[in-house]
Amino acid sequence: MATVRENVSLLFKLYCLTVMTLVAATYTIALRYTRTSDKELYFSTTAVCITEVIKLLLSVGILAKETGSLGRLKTSLRENVLGSPKELMKLSVPSLVYAVQNNMAFLALSNLDAAVYQVTYQLKIPCTALCTVLMLNRTLSKVQWISVFMLCGGVTLVQWKPAQATKVMVEQNPLLGFGAIAIAVLCSGFAGVYFEKVLKSSDTSLWVRNIQMYLSGIVVTLVGVYLSDGAEIKEKGFFYGYTYYVWFVIFLASVGGLYTSVVVKYTDNIMKGFSAAAAIILSTIASVMLFGLQITLTFALGTLLVCVSIYFYGLPRQDTTSIQQAETASKERISGV
Repeated sequence: MATVRENVSLLFKLYCLTVMTLVAATYTIALRYTRTSDKELYFSTTAVCITEVIKLLLSVGILAKETGSLGRLKTSLRENVLGSPKELMKLSVPSLVYAVQNNMAFLALSNLDAAVYQVTYQLKIPCTALCTVLMLNRTLSKVQWISVFMLCGGVTLVQWKPAQATKVMVEQNPLLGFGAIAIAVLCSGFAGVYFEKVLKSSDTSLWVRNIQMYLSGIVVTLVGVYLSDGAEIKEKGFFYGYTYYVWFVIFLASVGGLYTSVVVKYTDNIMKGFSAAAAIILSTIASVMLFGLQITLTFALGTLLVCVSIYFYGLPRQDTTSIQQAETASKERISGV
């Protein structure tokens, strides 16, 4: 009976990872199409804000189905959202940290060469693994650590683009760039693992946690809209440049966000990283057929590294999908002596 449960659990995790990978790959392809085909480009900041709103509405809908009645839904929202400002503040941390990460990544890209940025930013993968070990009291085997760094190298090669000469001279501050990329990498690892810890440290519904986080996310993205494109949005309108394809991209981003939370809940952030790498490869292969993109040697080598790293990380190992508790039994034996 236990074996059957384990097999069902494994199949469910594989299903979540597969769907997340496919959604992420489709999103990347659709996003590339909208940014290259639409004559009047939309404001990406407004798209991010609308994505947060849709994720919030979808989470409320799923919670309504989970609770079974409108009355229970209201009670759940009143107790866990309106009546729990402390929990709201707790879930606002990832939103704020992700906002800092995005700004630091942009600052780093402005002060570093594109190639240097591509390599250093992938350090967020081993940083996530390190945060997982430190914050969730987990252990990774030597093979798993090797596979994590192999994944880091593989993603770097897959996304590698040769530097292009330009006549425009841009003043850069490498020291500022490396400082910004270090902060962005730390923020990426911390925010993801922090959210995982909050999800797995209590019996609160996943969808309640999502609602708490998306509420703060809406506030953060609205601030970003105002600071980045406020003047232009006043002139052209909030939905300037929106087409059916743009709405499709926003919908995919929303569904992908929900599946990401499911993956974090039932697997972990490291597996999410492997899934994201697989999505990059799938979207690039699809772009070859749809947009005439050419496969390079570095992409082929990177794909090989990613596949090998996924295989090695998936070898039989200790379960890392639940927070490990301290071994109180061994401590009791030591104290007894």
